[in-house]
Amino acid sequence: MITHRIAVPLAGILAGTSFLFVQPAVASPPGVEKKPVAEGYGGAVSTVDLDASKVALGVLRQGGNAMDAAVAAAATLGVTEPYSAGLAGGGFIVYYDARNKKVHTIDGRETAPRAMGPTSLEGIPFEEAVTSGLSAGVPGSVAQWELALRRFGTLSLKRALDPAIEVASKGFKIDQTFYDQTASNAARFKDFTSTAKLYLPGGAPPPVGSTFRNPELAETYRQLGKRGGDWLYKGSLGAEVVATVKTPPVTPGSTRKVRPGLMEASDLRAYRALERPPTKMTYKGMDVYGMAPPSSGGSTVGEALNILEALPRVGLHEYLEASRLSFADRGKYVGDIPGVPLKELLSDGFAKERSCLIGERAMPNPAPPGDPDGRYGPCPAAPSVKATETPAEGPETTHLVVTDRWGNVVAYNITIESTGGNGIVVPGRGFLLNNELTDFTFGPAPGDPNLPAPGKRPRSSMAPTIVLADGKPLLALGSPGGATIITTVLQILANRWDFGMSLPEALAAPRASQRNTAQTQAEQGFIDRYGAELTLRGHSFAPTPEIGAATAIEFLRHGRIQAVAEPVRRGGGSALVMSERR
Repeated sequence: MITHRIAVPLAGILAGTSFLFVQPAVASPPGVEKKPVAEGYGGAVSTVDLDASKVALGVLRQGGNAMDAAVAAAATLGVTEPYSAGLAGGGFIVYYDARNKKVHTIDGRETAPRAMGPTSLEGIPFEEAVTSGLSAGVPGSVAQWELALRRFGTLSLKRALDPAIEVASKGFKIDQTFYDQTASNAARFKDFTSTAKLYLPGGAPPPVGSTFRNPELAETYRQLGKRGGDWLYKGSLGAEVVATVKTPPVTPGSTRKVRPGLMEASDLRAYRALERPPTKMTYKGMDVYGMAPPSSGGSTVGEALNILEALPRVGLHEYLEASRLSFADRGKYVGDIPGVPLKELLSDGFAKERSCLIGERAMPNPAPPGDPDGRYGPCPAAPSVKATETPAEGPETTHLVVTDRWGNVVAYNITIESTGGNGIVVPGRGFLLNNELTDFTFGPAPGDPNLPAPGKRPRSSMAPTIVLADGKPLLALGSPGGATIITTVLQILANRWDFGMSLPEALAAPRASQRNTAQTQAEQGFIDRYGAELTLRGHSFAPTPEIGAATAIEFLRHGRIQAVAEPVRRGGGSALVMSERR
């Protein structure tokens, strides 16, 4: 079990019962500040937002468990991080239940309407598809919250929503990240009356330092708590969502082409959040659990780790190449379809066969997928099947991790897809719709496992991950970032286990994301530090300002917990613990 930092030189990296919830939990002790690392005992939380972390900690302090705290924090992120999360979105939960020592997952991914077929997105420019009713999937978050609380929590949905109602009513301080995200969306926000009214008061983004209130969302949450999820899936709130999707409230005089959506009330009635078996693989004696399809996170992170373990040495070159290969296989085999060869994709035999393709130089682009057929031997000849390009995915999402005094652990990715979703606020309700359906392959792409279909869930890259050592939680982590989520989680794990970094160092280190593309997307810090040597090995890089905004928890010795968030990316995150001392 890893509990201490191991010094590794730079050259080495390159080489190789229910309880009564008495009051809203947003209150916190005086002096609580936003900081990226916290250590202590009795429970911990890490999110991208101080208000959400305070809410989760408040729930834990009043006797709630990790799932209660996670749902309360997620609802709060729908207030303070509305361009990344919300009740009209979806997500994936990986949960360790300390009582039965099992890992469970809950799929709250959005679904395509029944009227959507494989050609519904063909020929439509990506940005036009995003900002439209056509991109809105049937929301999954509310059903997921209810299922999660019913199965593993102690709170009612009403009580779990109370803190978020308080934050939405009293307001929160606008920071630079919120301002920048609003400003970057202003051109499309102004084209919808309801969105402009909420997020562009007076025609401009609210200034940094001002207080932002969302009384319409507070009332929506209040009614949702009273009426339950049926209000959305079978009732009048759902009717309002459908009406907004089919007839978006376009600002008079706008020249934007806004396509209507295909969602019907029957699609909402048919929606179900689902429990699914987690993915599982073993890396260096540790059990790594993730999310199964329609997420590609568990399979792609797991396959890449298996490939790394099959290699004689692991450095940044090997990390990039293992990621390249696992993305090639993801594109060919993974989607919300029957018969995904998950067992073989995560098998040691397949990993060894794939690992033999990694040499001293970067592979030609794109690397073709392998053949996970269960018959593995020496390095095969070059596969004849063609690689599938990774489609565009929104860079946003948010991730949170929580653990409680009993040892339960939640890793939770929640999203509305692109920053700001599809840009359309449901009039009078204070929340944005998602644009998850643009995660489908637009086509034409015969045989692609991620083409749209009636009721299908688009493939996701979300990768909430829980790691056990000797049957006990060791690490929980995840990140936003679209398709870079997978590489962010993979790189953090490699940083921690292969490159000897502490968990805070592993999150802070500069990132690179190779997704079977000609160029590796990389932060400038990564290029400055490692680019020259990796370029000599055949890699080329496309700079990007930042990749991911991870949150994580590590379980140290003697019951001590370390919660970690980003120190800088997306404005820095918030890590809190129940108590710094026993």
